[in-house]
Amino acid sequence: MKFQLTKEQEMIRKMVREFAENEIKPIAAEYDETQEFPWDTVKRMGELNLLGLIFPKEYGGADVGYIGYAIAVEEVSRVCGAHGITVAAHNSLCSNHIYIAGSEEQKQKYLVPLAKGEKIGAWGLTEANAGSDAGATQTTAVLDKDEWVINGSKTFITHGSVGDIAVVLASTDKTKKQRGITAFIIEKGTPGFSPGTKENKLGLRASDTAEMFFEDCRIPKENQLGQLNKAFYDTMQVLDGGRISIGAMALGLAQGALDESIKYAKEREQFGKKIAKFQAIQWMIADMASEVEAARMLVYYAGWLKDHDMKVTKLSAMAKMYASEVGMRAATKAIQIHGGYGYTKDYPVERIFRDVKLTEIGEGTSEIQRMVIARQMGL
Repeated sequence: MKFQLTKEQEMIRKMVREFAENEIKPIAAEYDETQEFPWDTVKRMGELNLLGLIFPKEYGGADVGYIGYAIAVEEVSRVCGAHGITVAAHNSLCSNHIYIAGSEEQKQKYLVPLAKGEKIGAWGLTEANAGSDAGATQTTAVLDKDEWVINGSKTFITHGSVGDIAVVLASTDKTKKQRGITAFIIEKGTPGFSPGTKENKLGLRASDTAEMFFEDCRIPKENQLGQLNKAFYDTMQVLDGGRISIGAMALGLAQGALDESIKYAKEREQFGKKIAKFQAIQWMIADMASEVEAARMLVYYAGWLKDHDMKVTKLSAMAKMYASEVGMRAATKAIQIHGGYGYTKDYPVERIFRDVKLTEIGEGTSEIQRMVIARQMGL
């Protein structure tokens, strides 16, 4: 097995790290405070092809593979989780669902501007009573001649109020539960489609999370995405890749917590010496560093499997579950190392602590990941 990154992957890390350090890091705390969507830096991410990382160049993408994608998400998230989830959700969910299930015409019309970063994508699965349980989906789509009529709502949708193109999951045969779900492409401005209020969240506050409402929303029949009643299977494939990106996001936040802890420990003095010289601090940092490296190997291995068209369901669930829990532990230790200062907004670890919690929840909770892993092991 080769653990060395390719020259292209090293270049991706260098480019994204420089961009993140120079353009995202200086504004991250401000946008977290104001909760504004960072349009300027998101536009820059589009120009750098960060919003089309996993797609072929003929569709406007960068085609860097899933390891390259994970590296990019990791480096962005290392300085700002809100920007990290924007990259992850845009690539993995709406855009990737169109890439996986879309016709050539749909890819040209919708995927190309998404991959180029000219438009922002949203993906609507979660509802008030349906998230982990996709079979409980209440949003419906009924065919009326040459149009689908969609009614219902979605909640906790990344880019729900700023997205230009949404992929929405709706029930087309309630008797079949999850086997009666179909996906649809809906453009912003379509009559009957409206965004709800942006959520006031614990973390990732510069990321847009909102409800989406559909009231007799009519879309052309050709906006059906994939086969009738087969969207659940496409969704599982979408989530396999998405969980790699959330694992990479958690990894980046964990690395950020570690970096800030090392920096602070070398600066802070107590009892006449730097706290980095105290064994208690050294052991916390050693534990953090070891777990971060283990998470990185798991995330990259899942990416390697995906790049080689191998089954990735178990490993992507493992990577997402483990990296997110490592991130939470790293953030907790980082605040402890910073002491009282870590509890204030003067240091980034407070924001990292709030941001990383979502990685244990979004795209399947840690509990759901354990269910997926167990089933993949024949239990």
